[in-house]
Order: sequence, then C-alpha cells, then structure tokens
Amino acid sequence: MKNMNTIKITLLFVLCGLTGFAQTPQLYKDLYDSYSTYKVDDFDQRRIKHTAVKNHLKELGSNELFNLQQVGTSIEGRELYLLSAGKGDTQVFLWSQMHGDESTATRALFDIFNFLQSDEFKAEKEKLFAELTIHFLPMLNPDGAEKFTRRNALGIDVNRDALRLQSPEGQTLKRIRDSLDADYGFNLHDQSKYYNASRTGNPATVSFLAPAYNYEKSINEVRGNALKLIVEMNRHLQEYIPGQVGRYNDDFEPRAFGDNIQKWGTSTILIESGGYQNDPEKQEIRKLNYSMILTALFAIAEGDFLENDIALYEEIPENDRMLFDLKITEVTYELLGNEYLLDLGINRQEVDDEENRSFHYKSHIVDRGDLSTSYGYEEFNAEGYGIKMPQVYPQELTIEQVEELDHAALLKKGYAYIPVKDLGSDKKSSPYPIHMVSPGYKVGNDLESTFFLEKDGRIEYAVVNGFLLDLSRDELEIENALIIK
Repeated sequence: MKNMNTIKITLLFVLCGLTGFAQTPQLYKDLYDSYSTYKVDDFDQRRIKHTAVKNHLKELGSNELFNLQQVGTSIEGRELYLLSAGKGDTQVFLWSQMHGDESTATRALFDIFNFLQSDEFKAEKEKLFAELTIHFLPMLNPDGAEKFTRRNALGIDVNRDALRLQSPEGQTLKRIRDSLDADYGFNLHDQSKYYNASRTGNPATVSFLAPAYNYEKSINEVRGNALKLIVEMNRHLQEYIPGQVGRYNDDFEPRAFGDNIQKWGTSTILIESGGYQNDPEKQEIRKLNYSMILTALFAIAEGDFLENDIALYEEIPENDRMLFDLKITEVTYELLGNEYLLDLGINRQEVDDEENRSFHYKSHIVDRGDLSTSYGYEEFNAEGYGIKMPQVYPQELTIEQVEELDHAALLKKGYAYIPVKDLGSDKKSSPYPIHMVSPGYKVGNDLESTFFLEKDGRIEYAVVNGFLLDLSRDELEIENALIIK
C-alpha cells in the first residue's frame, strides 16, 4: 500500500510538471494574441522624440507598481530615466535606442509597461514580480533620437564607448549595470532591413546574439545562459516568422557594450529588429519585440529555459546582407551598340523630413550584373524585356496641371519627367508616379533608378524612383516620385 501511494505521488508530480510545460507555450501564445490590448497608440511612427518618451514615463511613475528615477542626462541635457518593477532577487536590465534611429524596441517597451500595469494575467505577473526585479532604460541616446541619427551629439557611436566612457550616455549605462549587478541584460537595437537569413530570401526580421566576452569566443555559465535564453525566444518566434530569424556574427568587439557587459558578468542578449514585408514603420516587428521580450522575462522567472540545448543556438541561420527592395533579373541593356544581360538591385533610401517626423524615398541602383545569389522584397523577371531610357515631357506645366494628367498614358509614351513652373523650395517628393523637375532639366546617359521596360517596341512597365509600375493596371501605386530642381 505504501508503494502504491508513492507511485501515486510520483505520478502527481510528473503530471504537474507536464502541465506546467504545456501551459508555458500557451502563455507565450496568449501574450502574442493579446498585443492589441496593450499597444500604445501614439507610437506608430519610428521617429519618436524624447518629449513623448518622457511624458509617458512620468505617467507611469505615478503608478505604485513602478519606481521611476532619473539616472543621468545626455550631452544636450535630455533626461535619462530608469523604470523598475518587481521585488525578486533576479535582476534584469533592458536598455534601448543607444543608437538614436533604432526605436522599434523603445516603442515595444511602452507596450510592455501597459501590459505590466494591466489587470489581466494577474497570477502570472505575481510570480514574475516575485522572482524578478526588472529595470528598463528606454531611449539611451535621446539626442540622436531627436535627429533620428545613429550617433550621439558628440558624433560617436555610444555602443563603441564601453572602455573610454567619454559619453554621458555610456557612463550612465555602465553605472546602472554595475549598481544593479544585473543577472540578465537585453541590448535592444534595429538593424538594416537588407539583412536576410543566410542563403534564403527571408528577411532577418529579428536577429540574436549572445556576445562573446573574449577573442576565443569562450562559453562560460554567464554566456551559456544567454545562449539558452535565445534558444527559448527563437522557438517562440518560429511560430510567427518561420525562417526569418537570424544570428549575428559573434566576433569579439572589445569596445562594445554588449561584449563587455557579458564580460562583467551579466548574461547579455542582443536583439536586432530588421525588416518585414510591407512594414516600413516596423509595427509588426514592434509586436514581435513585445511578445519575445515578455516571453524571455517569464522564461527567466520560470527557469525551465536553463535546460535548453546550447547547440540549438548554432542552428539559427547567420545574418547575411543580400536583400534589395527591388530585384530585376535578366533584363537586356544596350550600351554603345552592344546588348548585355543584367540583373539590377535597387534600394530605397529614406530621406528625413524632420519637421513632419516623416520621410520620403530616394532610390538608387546599388548593384548590377549577376545577382543570382541575392534576393528582393519584390522581384521581377525581365527576361525578354529591354531597358528604355526615360524622356522629359516637352511642355512646361503648373503643379495643378500635373495633377490632372493621365500619368499612365505619359509613362507609356516614355515620359518620366515633367518640367514644372514655380516648384517652390520646400517640397522634395511628388505624390504622383512621375517626377516633377525644373524647366531645362536634362536626363543623363547613365542608367539610374527611373527607366522603362519594353517588349516588341511597347512599354509595359515603368520603374519610377525604384518602384515597379505595371502600366496595364488602372491604378498606379507609388510611395513617391521626386521633385528635382
């Protein structure tokens, strides 16, 4: 009878354990599915300013759940804040936007703050706050954020200031890390949308790194725990962006904060937010940040992730940089009486409009030739098509007259530029699928990001400012053409 009771108790513990493991993935899924409930509405644009961050933090500081304190100032005098929650022994430290133009995670942190102060998931959050004390430092480089540029007001990369510590932002990060003696650290960044998961056309929507702490890339317990946590986060992300997670090169960079914070004893995870199809403001990637960071926090509180196999980290594809916005393949290009077969890789550069917190695109052909090992967010096989160079419309018009034109009809005739009287001095982009230029403008002989694709003497497609337009369609959609003076 005693043996039978022992068996029953053992089975009960096993079943409880199995139930716990079954519930954890469901919790992660519920966090992802509930995102819209907690999303902060006024952070839809990437070009967020310090004032908005500061105002939201001040509101959160009035909630007894949080402890808000100013922990430093930037070179130009903007406040740096630390927001903390929880009473657990395990210290977790997250910092974002040490590069001023990398705001995806900053916005996601405010969604997480909404979640933490909500009434839902009470039992789960009680355990979270009992096990962890979580510290957030959003927007470490507010001066860079003000101009939406990578570097700080001194013109240095704060992420290469871990040794010299000349920037007040870097000094603050080091001081907070040391004072907390954090067990886990999350270094939250954005990366170029042109990174792809190695040997695939999938964008590296999220990339991870457990930074090395020496040139030998040794794995001690501190770095090993970071690797295991990344395995957990990657497993979660594969449910939503399969094949779109990358792994950063782990060569040791002795000046970088991530590498040094790992060296100083904090298990450090670098998260890079890359590109996602039709998501220029990174709203979907913001949601993924919200979901995977919360997944990581709950995983740390639970502790089960420590059983993960480090070898699974190495199975994450390495980052590569072989993506274009538009890739055109096998087009015929005539030069000096000879015909050549070319692939074209076109990227759309963002040009900032600081006053309106927006941007417009100015595109460039960044590579040409055999691009068979590259990929495009948009791809077009131009076999059988030839390139026709664009022309300037022979008549000067007003802006009002341009609006009334049949743009498709003009493009089909090979006109991509319209001379316009009195273009003004402020606008640099055109909402129409055709460029507006100053009178007297002449098209150069070089192949640039505006041209036509013709077959059998008939223009069927236009590429205007790097956007491919099918001229057989009734509606021609383009983000913008250019105003050239």
